[in-house]
Amino acid sequence: MTSMLDRVDPESRPALEVVRSTPRPGLTTLDDIVARRERSDRLNAEAVAAAGGPDPSVRREDRLTPGLDDDPDVPVRIYRPADADPGARLPGILFIHSGGMLLGSLDGEDRTAAQYAREVGAVVVSSGYRKAPEHPHPAQSRDCFAALRWMVDHAAELGFDPERLVVVGGSAGGNLALATALRARDEHGPALRLVLAAYPMLDPSNTTASSHAIADLGLWDRADNLAAWSWWLGGQEPDTYASPLLEDDWSGVAPVFLDVGTLDLFRDEDIALATALAAQGHPVEFHLYPGAYHGSEELAPEASLSRRIVAARLDALRRAVAT
Repeated sequence: MTSMLDRVDPESRPALEVVRSTPRPGLTTLDDIVARRERSDRLNAEAVAAAGGPDPSVRREDRLTPGLDDDPDVPVRIYRPADADPGARLPGILFIHSGGMLLGSLDGEDRTAAQYAREVGAVVVSSGYRKAPEHPHPAQSRDCFAALRWMVDHAAELGFDPERLVVVGGSAGGNLALATALRARDEHGPALRLVLAAYPMLDPSNTTASSHAIADLGLWDRADNLAAWSWWLGGQEPDTYASPLLEDDWSGVAPVFLDVGTLDLFRDEDIALATALAAQGHPVEFHLYPGAYHGSEELAPEASLSRRIVAARLDALRRAVAT
């Protein structure tokens, strides 16, 4: 019988083998989570240094923006192509990083946010958000929606067209991108052209076949996912902003782009959302990539499979924000 590893895309497998050979903390205690955050920050800093520093073709600015109501300020990082005409009204992208609601940072996905700014020719606002377990649901979706509102309120200052606005995120960020789009519908704006959710984390039940099968691949495996949902919900019952898979009426929400790999724990829940959207007649584009594991395009960016994954996302974004 073919093993799970044997089904991995051959060009993407060496990067996975490196990850599998590196010990890492679990997520079963707060100390583990803190250690995992520290390790992630260190590896991200090393990767940026190895790449020669931040991408100079994109300008960056860090700010603190107001949270909703009495919530704390939300950190954001603003990206703009360095060669853009200062007076140009570019498209806008709200970008939301990954991390299982427990991990991740603006620095951790700086290269991805910069790539969207450069390749789409857009103003990108990368939103930070509070982390569980210190801050359980709904802190994360509230922070991201606050960043979206601030972004639109400051569109003229930031130099983008609020009528050409999309929300993008992967994994936990994909969940939050969908939740932000739902909040935008439920709270009467702002209007979005597209919500792009890459392999989104959607299902707290952890009952699908893929959630059981992906148990020891070495990335975001079943134990990680079980712990993350437990820490994030903190004993609450999930609502549609925690689990967009529970939403049964997507009318009035922006069109949705979804993708996931066949070897991703989130495969079946993402297929379920794509199927539900299609059944409702909601505009949805869905890609299922054979041999891709969770985040494989980030770990193995030179693989041809990774290039296809990224190219499809960039194409969807360019089409969505075209005038």
